[in-house]
Amino acid sequence: MKKKAEKKAQAEGLRAQLATVSTVILSTFQGITVEQDTQLRRAVEAAGGKYEVVKNTVAERAAQGTAAEGLLKNLKGTNSIAYTKTDPVTLAKILTKVAKDVPAFQFRAGLVEGRVISIQEIGQLALLPSKEELISKLMFLLNAPAQRVATALAALPRNLAVVTSEAVKANKFGSGGAAPENAPAAE
Repeated sequence: MKKKAEKKAQAEGLRAQLATVSTVILSTFQGITVEQDTQLRRAVEAAGGKYEVVKNTVAERAAQGTAAEGLLKNLKGTNSIAYTKTDPVTLAKILTKVAKDVPAFQFRAGLVEGRVISIQEIGQLALLPSKEELISKLMFLLNAPAQRVATALAALPRNLAVVTSEAVKANKFGSGGAAPENAPAAE
């Protein structure tokens, strides 16, 4: 058993982390194998987050004064939290995949940008495109009209050259640029 000083230090360390994160997802971990837990931790860390199994009293103490206070209050049973400072969608996708692969891993609730979200909303969050995908799509949409304008502007001289070349081939202007015989006279 941890001593009171160790629990206090753990709560202070977790409080420092929770004060800076934008997303916290509360889940249960009971029934997960060590191998599955290790894979989960690595996947969350690769996405820029952190996954911890927490004692209920330590989590509640750590959350005091942070946005996660309402989420981590009056916890019961075995709990774990995953949190990130970066993209909440990526974290939700990783945890949703784990929840599908490991039925023992279940969501309880979440916190995104200071707002508590339900289990269903975590699933919906996982369906959204990531921040990088959204930026990529936005850049494509912003770039597409500029590409069309550039293509149209580049086509004007090319089309003029093609028409002139075809006219010369068809001998429409004759030698010296005179008008053809059957053309109406300019007034």
